[in-house]
Amino acid sequence: MNELPVGRRVAQWRLRRNMTQQQFADRLGKSKSWVDKVERGVRRLERVSNLREIAEALRIDLEVLLAERPGQPDPAAAGLEGMRAALARYHVEAATRPPDVAELRARLDHAELTYRHARYPELLARLPGLLDAARAARAARPGRAADDVLVDVYGLVALVLVKVDQGELAWLAADRGMAAAVATHDPWAVAVATVPLAQALRYGGRRQPAMQAAVVAAYRITPPRNGDAPSGEASLRGTLLLQAALAAAGRGNGSVARELLDRAEGVADEGFGRAAVEAARVVAEAALGDVAAATVRHERLTAGDEWRWLPPEHRAAYLIDAARAYAQTGDMLRAGRALLDAERTAHGEVHDRPTVRDLVAVVARSAAAPSGLVRLAATLHVA
Repeated sequence: MNELPVGRRVAQWRLRRNMTQQQFADRLGKSKSWVDKVERGVRRLERVSNLREIAEALRIDLEVLLAERPGQPDPAAAGLEGMRAALARYHVEAATRPPDVAELRARLDHAELTYRHARYPELLARLPGLLDAARAARAARPGRAADDVLVDVYGLVALVLVKVDQGELAWLAADRGMAAAVATHDPWAVAVATVPLAQALRYGGRRQPAMQAAVVAAYRITPPRNGDAPSGEASLRGTLLLQAALAAAGRGNGSVARELLDRAEGVADEGFGRAAVEAARVVAEAALGDVAAATVRHERLTAGDEWRWLPPEHRAAYLIDAARAYAQTGDMLRAGRALLDAERTAHGEVHDRPTVRDLVAVVARSAAAPSGLVRLAATLHVA
């Protein structure tokens, strides 16, 4: 029954209670036609109050009526133990056959694609082995290729740990990635390592060092001698400036945040994503307390097509930030819709992040929340 649409579940529970449609309608104070349309899926149950009345009339808990897959274990728990164990290994065992760096790069590329689709439990299962292999490869075949892989793996580990609310572990991984990058004496490698470091610092409330690290790294990227920017240079610089801007906004420093956002927009003229800058402006405005302006900017951004070029993880994470902004204004209907859009965009961004589940719970308690959000809350067992 858990896989059935809500209307079908209503019908099955009504039959279990030995009620006709008319008897059930009388209990609800509705017409028999209304009940029939609900059970056939013709009439959608949009109001939370109606869902609660139906659950009460059927003598079941709301989550029993709505939950799609109750009793699901936390898929990230086992992966986190493996990740902790990998980060706790300080000595690399000599391998009889050292890992091939090119093969590791291919595995890393696949893992990064998995991250862009917000498949965090899958990543937590894969990354410990990838981290061990990257460390072994660097020990066996020192050189820039192995260094780059190790820096990137540590960075990806940090980003995933931030997503699953493991802030201290994320900082540890990001710090180790930074140490590996600094050892190369290459500003580019340091800039790459600074992106996850800034995210880990921001997540842990260390916004000032996050802002400083990101700004310094952005302007230490070595300009090319021939004047032609290397592939990804504008994107990396722009990403660092956005990290710095969001850190400044989180500290309440609006003038610095807006200046950094303007600089990032200048980089966008060189090929960095304008949608990424505009999304960051929404998040920054909400953090600075200008929630009304943030929601107006959000609606303008999502009305266009350009923002859909952002990776699914980025879009879903941004929609969650927008949901928080709507919730701040008390607009739980739009907050719920933003959360549902985030789930459709990248399922794991909602289902596998504890802080997002908390937000779903808060919004779902409002009578104005869309019924789909209430079903989601029941599925996540936060109703």
